Amino acid sequence: MPTLTALLQQIEDYLQYHEKANPTVSKSTVGWQLDHSLLVIIGIVNQLEQSNPENYQWRPNWKRTYIQLRNSIPRGKAKAPKLVRPLETASLDDLQSKLAAAKEKTALLQSLPANSYFTHPYFGDLNLKSAIWFLKLHTNHHLKIVNDILNKG
Repeated sequence: MPTLTALLQQIEDYLQYHEKANPTVSKSTVGWQLDHSLLVIIGIVNQLEQSNPENYQWRPNWKRTYIQLRNSIPRGKAKAPKLVRPLETASLDDLQSKLAAAKEKTALLQSLPANSYFTHPYFGDLNLKSAIWFLKLHTNHHLKIVNDILNKG
């Protein structure tokens, strides 16, 4: 799977298509997909930064294990939490600003303790290594949707 840096570059490459839509693929636009991905990256890194690594405890989670084995997220099975669900169509300037923030945030990942963590709504607590895995998986999932919006129909 591509690195987060490479995935952010793909997001940047797709920004020019932010207004494109294809209802046969998704109800949302390319911009929504990119905006959501950026909000997730920023939000998760914020949670990792604010977490207390001493409080992290690994627990088994069958949903997480299933997704890890598949190494893909099934489409249309989960709804994004309100916190990372764009409410309106972001402008190109808004998306560029969020992309810059996401790049800054991902650069911080190297300096965080291994047991920094965030709590995923379905997978429970994910430490730094698992959080990075999830960020790549999630971003790649939405980039595949973007690609389908642009190339199918």
